[in-house]
Amino acid sequence: MGYEQNWKDSTVFIGDNLKVMQEMNSGHIDLIYLDPPFNSNHNYAAPIGSEAAGAEFKDTWTLSDIDVEWHGYIADKHPPLYSLIKTAGEVHGDSMKLYLIYMAIRILEMKRLLKPTGSIYLHCDPTAGHYLKLVMDAIFGNKNFLNEISWKRTGSHGSAKRWGSIHDIILYYGPAKDRAWNRVLQPLEQDYIDSFYKMHDEKGRYQLVTLTGAGTTGGESGKPWRGVDPGESGRHWSIPRENAFPDWFVIPPLWKTMSTQERLDKLDEAGLISWPKKKGGKPRFKRYLTEKSGQPIQDIITDIRPLGAHAAERVGYPTQKPKALLERIIKASSNEGDIVFYPFCGCATTLIAAQNELRKWVGIDISPKAGEVIQLRMRKELNLLFNGTIAEDPPRRTPEDRIDDEFFRDVKNLPYNHPAIKQLLFGHQNERCDGCLEVFKFKMFEVDHIVPRVKGGTDRFDNLQLLCPPCNRRKGDKSMKEFSAMMLREKEEDIRKKESELEKMRQLQLDL
Repeated sequence: MGYEQNWKDSTVFIGDNLKVMQEMNSGHIDLIYLDPPFNSNHNYAAPIGSEAAGAEFKDTWTLSDIDVEWHGYIADKHPPLYSLIKTAGEVHGDSMKLYLIYMAIRILEMKRLLKPTGSIYLHCDPTAGHYLKLVMDAIFGNKNFLNEISWKRTGSHGSAKRWGSIHDIILYYGPAKDRAWNRVLQPLEQDYIDSFYKMHDEKGRYQLVTLTGAGTTGGESGKPWRGVDPGESGRHWSIPRENAFPDWFVIPPLWKTMSTQERLDKLDEAGLISWPKKKGGKPRFKRYLTEKSGQPIQDIITDIRPLGAHAAERVGYPTQKPKALLERIIKASSNEGDIVFYPFCGCATTLIAAQNELRKWVGIDISPKAGEVIQLRMRKELNLLFNGTIAEDPPRRTPEDRIDDEFFRDVKNLPYNHPAIKQLLFGHQNERCDGCLEVFKFKMFEVDHIVPRVKGGTDRFDNLQLLCPPCNRRKGDKSMKEFSAMMLREKEEDIRKKESELEKMRQLQLDL
């Protein structure tokens, strides 16, 4: 069952995007683009005097940046995802583990907000891109991974003793069917034009392309035309798409109802077919170079340059992306009237691009400066007065839309066996049993009363801990103080036994 959208279109929420997303009703977003921190180990701030002065964010990660219950929540509800994050931490260090927990908990909310047909683009760099790819695979499913897009973000980069790092990564995920996808063309580069559009006539430059496709067919596209039988070469007639026709060619009114041969006649009458001079050659289509000529967008983007220091759209935000990059993504993966969501709003480039492409939008940013910047850019770049909303309070999520695994920050009124209690304890104890101090998976732990209820212990959070099953069984109705003392005595006794055995071995050697 779906619940109505509980926020206004054209709204920028000011605050922690996790807290805002948790209050947004599920399943209303068509397209998400996020440009989050990259775990670069740097802090960023817009320079004084720029339009975005005052905007800043830190990109370093410590325990203070992560709520401990996030560990337990992910380990409980998404064990494979937590295993990936834990392994990344073992390989790359605690900072990477904490960063991925920060990102994963938010991406899980984004998945809930997306429509079943929605798409998501995650912008990152090689610092954590390979780990984020695994996180996205775990959350959205590797079958819904569509592209890893490389954007050339700078022209050159002098690096000592290694290849210059000049690209960012954009991970694109969406359902295999029913997602929005529009054919977007990127401009042809001059060297491509010089190499392939070598022919010209009074109508302009053109190249010759095939009029046939691979494979034979028994339909009309497999029949001869003007004495040429495509089946002799194991092929069939394949009429170019309408967007390949030059502007001056007027498509006949009954074009779609014509036979293949009739359409070929019309193209030939317009001078769009080139006949070979040699006998046995095949006719080919004359693709003219026009203003709309271009190639379908590719997963390596080199034609959208990074913003220069004096670019008209630059507002001073340190990691600002060019509007053309976002317009390309929005055009490709959404339609007019769709809702675009920008959870790390920053200088609002995605929102400006969405407005310009006639999409609805909603954004979130931790800094109040985002509200000022969106209003300024609407006026400056689009010549529009901002008629949206700058909201400091999150929306209120429909109670029925809440799911059992929502986050609980206040555990005072929860029963001791509530999943949120165990999740929070898991994070506090850093995955270790409070008895033997060994690391265990989340599902292995059991909630125990430090002071048993039979001895006056309460169900309060400060009287709870996680123990592994063996420790919990051995502790029984003892208090943790009594259990610890027992374990200490057993440890000391074990040490004495080992020392005694060693002494016997030494004595035996002396006797020999």
